[in-house]
Amino acid sequence: MSAPAHSHAHHGHAHTRESQRTPFVAALAITVLYAAVELVAGLWSGSLALASDAGHMFSDALALGLAAIAAWLARQPPGAKHTYGLGRAEVIGASFNGLLMLAIIVVLVVEAVQRLLDPRPVTAVAVMAIAAVGLIVNAGVAFVLSRGQDSLNVRGALLHVIGDLLSSVAALIAGAVIYATDWLLIDPILSIVIALLILASTLRLLRDTLHVLMEGVPAEVELAEIGNALAALDGVLTVHDLHVWSIGSNRAALSAHLDLARLEDWPQVLKTAQTLLRERFNVDHVTLQPELASGPRRPRQATVTVWPRGERPT
Repeated sequence: MSAPAHSHAHHGHAHTRESQRTPFVAALAITVLYAAVELVAGLWSGSLALASDAGHMFSDALALGLAAIAAWLARQPPGAKHTYGLGRAEVIGASFNGLLMLAIIVVLVVEAVQRLLDPRPVTAVAVMAIAAVGLIVNAGVAFVLSRGQDSLNVRGALLHVIGDLLSSVAALIAGAVIYATDWLLIDPILSIVIALLILASTLRLLRDTLHVLMEGVPAEVELAEIGNALAALDGVLTVHDLHVWSIGSNRAALSAHLDLARLEDWPQVLKTAQTLLRERFNVDHVTLQPELASGPRRPRQATVTVWPRGERPT
C-alpha cells in the first residue's frame, strides 16, 4: 500500500547568478580589448605574429562569450516547457568550449609537426615581447574568472585562458632559447607539450559534462551514504528506488521511496529527511514517496537495503 501522492521538498536557492555573470563580462572585455589592440598593431606594423596572436585571443573571446550566454540562460526561471529552468545551459556551454578547445589543440599539433619537419626563422625578441604581454593579460583574465563560482561553465572558459597562459610561458621559454642558441625546434616541441597538457584537462571537462548530461550521480555524492542516512531515520524501515542526478553543474536532485512502519509518521520523517539532505548532502530538490511496509516488522539492521532499480548490492 502506498500513499496516494508524492511529497516534494523545494527550497530556495542561494544562487549568485549575477556574481557568476560579472567575471565573464569583465574577462570578455579584457580579452576583446587586448585582441583588438594586437590586431591593429599587427596590421600597422605588418607583424604576422601579432595578427596571429590576435586571432587566438579572439577565439578566447568566443569561448568567454559562449560561457557568458550560458550563464545568462541558466538564470532564467522555470517555465511550462522547462520545469527545471535552464540550469544545464552552463553544462552545454562547457561542452561546446571543450569541443572548441579540442579543435584548437588539433590545429596546434598540426602546425607544430609542420614546424618540426620544416623549421622556420623566428624573431625571438618579438616573440618574447608578445608572449610577456599575453602572459600578463591572460593571468589577469584567469584571476577574474577564478573569483567566480566554481562550475563546469567556468572551468570551460578557464580552460581556454589557462591554455593561452601556458602557451605564453612556452613562447617566452622558446624565445629565450632561440635567442641564446638559435635552436628553432624548441618552439614546436614546447607547443606539442602544452597541447598534450591542455588535452588532459579538456578530456576531463568533456567527461564531467557528459556525466551531467547523462544524469549521472554527482561526483561529490555517495549514493549508498545518502541511502543509509535516510534508512537510519526514525520511522523508516527501508529505502529503495533511490536516484540522484544533476540538474546543473552545481545543483543536485533526488527521488526515493521510503518504507514506513506507520504512515502517521510521514510528516515528521519528511521534515527530518529534507533537513538531512539539504544540510548534510547539499541536495535541494527532493521528491520522496512514503510507502507502508508490508509484512511483519523486522529489525532495521536487516532491512536497510539501498540500491537503484534493477541493481543489487555487491
